[in-house]
Amino acid sequence: VQLQAYGGGLVQPGGFLTLSCVASGSGFSIDVMGWYRQAPGKQRELVARITRAGSAGYVNSFQGRFTISRDNAKNTVYLQMNRLKPEDTALYYCKAEVESGGDYWGKGTLVTVSS
Repeated sequence: VQLQAYGGGLVQPGGFLTLSCVASGSGFSIDVMGWYRQAPGKQRELVARITRAGSAGYVNSFQGRFTISRDNAKNTVYLQMNRLKPEDTALYYCKAEVESGGDYWGKGTLVTVSS
């Protein structure tokens, strides 16, 4: 399974950005997809995750600003980020947990929130 994240970039504080992550390969079925982030000098942290059935869970600090969604037919997970703050600056990674076992990570896409 290969994961490729898209959509990072430079955005002003208060702005919005949508990330997407596409899983490719063959012979797999993804159970849970999630977004994590790693800010400079900090550990990687969970942002949100969503099951194949569409049940989403968020870390409290992102609830209300970020929305995770997925398109199973396209093996794609999205992260809509609103009201961005400078402290949201980080490398954002997607992760896929396949039903047969095993976790796969994308390389990350950089989000910079700055005026």
